[in-house]
This record gives sequence, structure tokens and C-alpha cells, in this order.
Amino acid sequence: MSFPRRVFDFLKMASIAHAKWDYEVSMSILKKRKKMWLLFIMVLPIIAVAFVEAGDLLGSKTAYAPAFYSTNIFLISIAIGLCAGLITGCIGAGGGFIITPALMAAGVKGILAVGTDLFHIFAKAIMGTAVHKKLGNVSVKLAIAFLVGSAGGTFIGGAINHTLYDYDPNLSEAFISLIYAVLLGFLGFYALADFLKARKSTDTGDAHGGSAGMTDLSLRVQKVKVPPMIKFDEDYVQGGRKISGVIVALGGVIVGLMAAIMGVGGGFITFPMFVYVFGISSMTTVGTDILQIIFTAGLGAITQYAIYGYVFYSLAMGMLLGSLLGIQVGALTTKVVKGIHIRGFYAVSILAGFINRAATLPKKLVELEVISWPRPVVKGIETAGNWIFWVIVAAFAVWVIAKFIANVNTLRGEEESIAPVLVKEEA
Repeated sequence: MSFPRRVFDFLKMASIAHAKWDYEVSMSILKKRKKMWLLFIMVLPIIAVAFVEAGDLLGSKTAYAPAFYSTNIFLISIAIGLCAGLITGCIGAGGGFIITPALMAAGVKGILAVGTDLFHIFAKAIMGTAVHKKLGNVSVKLAIAFLVGSAGGTFIGGAINHTLYDYDPNLSEAFISLIYAVLLGFLGFYALADFLKARKSTDTGDAHGGSAGMTDLSLRVQKVKVPPMIKFDEDYVQGGRKISGVIVALGGVIVGLMAAIMGVGGGFITFPMFVYVFGISSMTTVGTDILQIIFTAGLGAITQYAIYGYVFYSLAMGMLLGSLLGIQVGALTTKVVKGIHIRGFYAVSILAGFINRAATLPKKLVELEVISWPRPVVKGIETAGNWIFWVIVAAFAVWVIAKFIANVNTLRGEEESIAPVLVKEEA
């Protein structure tokens, strides 16, 4: 298997793992009345403020609050959360990747979009995760080593974003857009190739997840004897396994760095890293991942963004409200949607985010005086990218909701709680 294919498989499994987590915490909130009341109490004052039109608060590039907010942007945040939830619930992957690009496409500064998305993930994790049920599967030594690394990574990633923004806000916007364009472009084009291949074959649509057993890479990683060595999985493997704490911490640095730069919480990459790179059992991984998401997202959101004013609280709550509804509708709709369609929409939704972020780069490069294209041309490219993105996302949302409404009687008789489909095509 080629290196690009391995990277694609890794990223795809990462987005699927994040969608699983997102679905579980969302259902945990929706099914418990106390958590719904808590959400209502949290959201009510923020909603009240969101419906009060406000102009510039501080307004400069070092503003300690959003430079502008309005009723419209709050409603847009609910729509963004709804669409992301629909994608996560119906496709079983990818929804978390479009939130930051969608906020930026709606006019929110990149650093605010990252901080707000990170805070939204933290708020959802705190409300929806029943940590006490999973703690028995946590390896404390693994968790400590990983969290030390992820803490360092969040500070590095936050420092990068702050430094770029303070130097030039346009440079910050270009950097965040470039990171997303590269990631979504790579993932999207490979996903599209897989979809087209599946249409011409009898491929069952398995998401290239691979085996949950030990991989060649994980075997090599565990042979590295750099102290301190951490023993784990004693309950699942006779005698347990060992891995260098330094390697685990370095993995945490990568997760924390990506979380702080992209605003994705880090959970999307922890699961495949633990299972396929470190060779840790999925049971131990699930418990450790829960702690990692809460810790990394919370530390990044609060220490790197919130205290500097780079969190848009009304938008975070709006996205949370929208995603709770969207993820439930999307998950139910998987019962009446063909798997090949789900696979196709996965590729298209990721590519929509790629087009949107890539289309902003020419304008930012002109503003940074790196290139000298005519401003009307780069403005036109950016506008076209925005239109393509919103049309695709809106079309997907309308399609899923229409499928849900058309089959509501059928779905009413089904189980209320289902696991999201893992990007599979029906045989």
C-alpha cells in the first residue's frame, strides 16, 4: 500500500472516530433531562445577548471580544451546527472538518473561528461525556504521558496562531485556510476516487478501516526502548504490552498542536494514532480518548483563545444547539439512505470545504503582497468558492431533511437510538 493511501486511510479513520464520539456525547445530552435543562440554562443568557444588535466592541486586531455580532450571525451559527450535525450523523464522518471553514466563510476571523470551534467541542464534551463509565478502561500512565504532550502541543499551536495574527491578521487567515485546504484537499480527492471506484465495482464500501489488531508500524514503535517504558493492556493481553512514554508524549504534542491550530479538539486523530500507530487496544483507547478530548479542548479553548477574547460564545452555543438536532436527524436518516450515496456525499462535503478555503488564498496572498493578481479577479474567486461551499452544504442538508420527512412514518417504528453508519455502502 502506498504512503498517500496509508495517510488517507488514517485520516478517514480519524474522521470516523471523531464522528462516533460526537454522536455518543450528543445522544447523552439529548436523552437526559438534567443535561437538557443545564444546556438551556447555559444558552439562555447567551441567546439573549445574541439577539441584541451590537457594533464594534474593540475592533482592532488585538480585540478581546468579537469586533461585530448580530442576530444573523447567531442564526447562521445554528445553521452551521445543524449542517455539521447532519453530515456527522448521516455520513458518520467529516462533519467536524467543515465547522471552522464554515465560520470563516460566514465572515468570522480565522482565529475566532478556531477558538470558537474548540470551545464548542469542549462544552459538548463536558456536558455529554459520562466519564465515570469509561474510567475503568483508562491506562493512567498512558493518559499522563499523552496529556503532558498534548498540553505542550496546545501551547505551541496557540502561540503560532497568536504570533501570526498579531503580526498580520491576513497572514493568520491565509495560514489557517492553507492548513485546511491541504488537509481537506488530500482527504477529499482520495475519498472521491474511492467513491468512483466503488460505483464501478462490487466494493462493499468498507471504509479502509483495517484491522483493529497490531499493525507492522505499531510493532516497530513498541520495539523502541526509550525510557520511561509504560505497561498497558494487562487485562487484554497476557503480560501486557509496553511502549516508550516519550513516543506517547510526542503523539500528544501532535494532537495538541493540530487541535490548537485547527480548532478540531484533537479527538479526531487520537483513536487511529493509539490503535494503529501505538498498538493500544480499542477499549483502552476509548477511555483515554475521552479524557484527552476534555483536557486538550478545554486547555486549548481557555488558555489559548478564551482569555484573549478569541471565543465567540454565542456562536459556540448556536452551533451546539444546531448540531444536537442535526446529528439525531442525520443518524436516523441512515436507515433509509443508500450507502453509496453516503459515500459520495462524504467526498463531496470534504471537497466543498477544500474549495472554500483554497478559493480564499489568492485574495489573502494579494493582501500580503505575495502575488499581484487583479483584486476583482481574486475577489471573484473567493466569492465563487463561498457560493460553491454554501450551495453544496445547503443541498446536502435539504436532501437529508427531505429524506427524513418523507420516511418519518417508517423511522417512527424503528429504534430511537442508532449508531452512525461508518461510511459504508449497502451490498
